[in-house]
Amino acid sequence: MRLPFAEPTASADKMTVRVEQLGVRYGERWAVRDLSFELAAGEVVALLGPNGAGKTSTLSVLATLRRPDAGSASVGGFDVASQPERAKQKLGFVPQSVALYPTLSALENARFFARAAGLARGPARAAADQALATVGLSERRDDAVATFSGGMRRRLNLACGLLHAPAVLLLDEPTVGVDPQSRERIFDAVRSYAQGGAAVLFSTHYIEEAELLCDRVLLIDEGRLLAEGTPAALIRRARGGLRLELATREPLPHGWERGLSGVEPAEPPPDSVGLGHRVRLHIEEPAAAARVLERVAALGHAVLELEVRPPGLQQVFLELTGRELRD
Repeated sequence: MRLPFAEPTASADKMTVRVEQLGVRYGERWAVRDLSFELAAGEVVALLGPNGAGKTSTLSVLATLRRPDAGSASVGGFDVASQPERAKQKLGFVPQSVALYPTLSALENARFFARAAGLARGPARAAADQALATVGLSERRDDAVATFSGGMRRRLNLACGLLHAPAVLLLDEPTVGVDPQSRERIFDAVRSYAQGGAAVLFSTHYIEEAELLCDRVLLIDEGRLLAEGTPAALIRRARGGLRLELATREPLPHGWERGLSGVEPAEPPPDSVGLGHRVRLHIEEPAAAARVLERVAALGHAVLELEVRPPGLQQVFLELTGRELRD
């Protein structure tokens, strides 16, 4: 699904994001510190991190909503601090809070934002029509936004960020609270837009989104870059081996896995998942699963469920950012 109204027209060297030693401070607290990365044309990159990691602060600087307290950042080749108006012409920003007029229809919202972005009346109408079709809202174009579901508002929010064909698209938690169908439509639109030559950066704490959608992941915490690479490359950096999860009718005794070659305990699974009493283990290779089953049988327990799988991006996320709750 390509976006005919949103083919970026800037040259490839202007369709990039560059961040160098960026710092953002609130009082004495640094929300972002010494953050550096680049974004190339055609890339979809996730800014992944827990709550309070500095994702929104980083996007706020790139969107020219606040000046950096240290370092520099540029969008489309223009410095966001010294050339904010030129940078704004190159970017589309879709905020986490839905920025729509609820009493206006979807079409009226789209046309308004297209004119606000500088499009003439005719091109604004054409861009609005195409944008609504892309996000699946053509049939509801004349309905007031106040009657829309959360997923529909998110899709319209995205459409309004694409109307002026920005070379750089910034998305702040674009799928919060949406249904699976709306999320997939948002993903389709983002993929197509990047294929048209734009650079796309979106912040998220949904690990599955980063794995499914992104060419590259920037994992940040406490305002600093912890790891960078493709999802597959980051997963390879995780603790090696496999993850084994099993369930028994009665709980296994404490330390039951001690002495098994190539087997180590992992973090416990949620109590609410699956049947029986569940445990997780790290195993070095598949043959270790047989040794686990033999030990469980020797202890007189029957295995209700067994699953062996490779590590995922979530494991990398938790290893680098920790498991404490973030409020």
